[in-house]
Amino acid sequence: MRYTEQDISTIQKAETFNDLPNGISDIEGLEILDKQPIPDHLKDSVSSGDLTHRLFESESFWEKIPAFKGVSEEEFLSIKFQNKNTVRKLEKLEQFIKDLVDDNFLDQVKEGMRRSPMNLSISPYILSLIDWDNPWTDPLRIQFIPVNSGFEPDHPKLALDSLGEQGDSPVDGLVHRYFDKVLFLPLDVCPVYCRFCTRSYAVGGNTDSVDKKRFKNAPEKWKEAFTYIASRPEIEDVVISGGDAYMLAPDRLRLIGETLLEIPHVRRMRFATKGPAVAPMKILSDEAWTQALVEVVKLGREKGKEVVLHTHFNSANEITDITRRAMLKLFQNGVTVRNQSVLIKGVNDTVDTMVELIRKLSYMNVQPYYVYQHDMVTGTEDMRTSVKHTVELEKAVRGITAGFNTPLFVTDAPGGGGKRDVHSYDYYDETTGISVYRSPSVDESKLYLYFDPIETLPVEGRKLWEDESLHEKLIEVAIEKSGYSNLEPVIG
Repeated sequence: MRYTEQDISTIQKAETFNDLPNGISDIEGLEILDKQPIPDHLKDSVSSGDLTHRLFESESFWEKIPAFKGVSEEEFLSIKFQNKNTVRKLEKLEQFIKDLVDDNFLDQVKEGMRRSPMNLSISPYILSLIDWDNPWTDPLRIQFIPVNSGFEPDHPKLALDSLGEQGDSPVDGLVHRYFDKVLFLPLDVCPVYCRFCTRSYAVGGNTDSVDKKRFKNAPEKWKEAFTYIASRPEIEDVVISGGDAYMLAPDRLRLIGETLLEIPHVRRMRFATKGPAVAPMKILSDEAWTQALVEVVKLGREKGKEVVLHTHFNSANEITDITRRAMLKLFQNGVTVRNQSVLIKGVNDTVDTMVELIRKLSYMNVQPYYVYQHDMVTGTEDMRTSVKHTVELEKAVRGITAGFNTPLFVTDAPGGGGKRDVHSYDYYDETTGISVYRSPSVDESKLYLYFDPIETLPVEGRKLWEDESLHEKLIEVAIEKSGYSNLEPVIG
């Protein structure tokens, strides 16, 4: 329910239940509260600004893009329209926004794309939600469209496959790192391409700077992965990602779901997709895809197995009434949706932006699950934050809502250590930005190191990293101070 300042003022003055605004006292089922006195308030009164997470953009926001002027809601909600108008070439982006930005911005984007490890792909939905009056600092532009002036020099320890996924891959398209869980990568395309993609070594096709590994969207190729999973009785949990499960045809989504559910020891499945954040109308307009997902979820429930959808909202600015309606449809059809955010500088790295995101997700029945410390991926240094900053942010966020709707802030330990609570390091040096983690359940013989962006370090720390001859010594000191010099360090 939306409350104005006048409503809140009325509530503050109300003496009985019947004095509350918006016809609350007339709601069927609340008759038992008739004339009930309102208890004294112990907490300070809120303002409408404290409840903005309940507001969802419902106007024709896409019409601010000249090319979409006059496009009806019905047409914009069509996934065919979204696919047809997805921007995959610089020339097309320029056509859409040339009347909204100056030449300098366009030149900066062109040079930024030349340096980026990810190709350009952005949906009309996201394109329309960017604040083109101030694109330089817009949280959606930051995620999907690079500008040359925004880049920071890469930390010397960054890598394309920073999580070491390929080292834990028994067959193409499968990562087996944790004892009972595998990551299945049946394809390498997404509805949009995020600048910060942790899988930029494979996803989205070759760029000027990266020659990529490919995961083929081919059922015949998937048989190797299915056979491996069936041959490993310890595997109970399968994450289907990519690429993006949104891009699977309905029959292929069913094939994956039904095949995995038939394997006796598989108990849990998660379809991972950025889709609801960048093209939520697919859930509303692509009945075949949504029905396939719902049927796999239902089949899993019949078999006593859990099938859920994991998605990826990073900013409340990505969420509109279209999103709310899409999430409501999934919720009403019994589909559990959890969210995994990446902590990104300028997007969600303040208390206000993170709290707004968490509350908005919770309000539409999407469970905030993880906030990831930004992976150490080549070409993304301007987007990363320090571990110190993340720890402080987590402290501020915890307690703002129910515990089950409060995300865990985690570091996916570089080099294959898996997810660690961001504050669970065995040693952290704020000057050098080196944090040291153990991951005994993954490999008790190893240490995993994360490195803060150099530009976030104090002057003393920056100077240390300027001298390449000191790099190994900095790492040796951090390992020694962790108390685990007997373990093998893994760095990216």
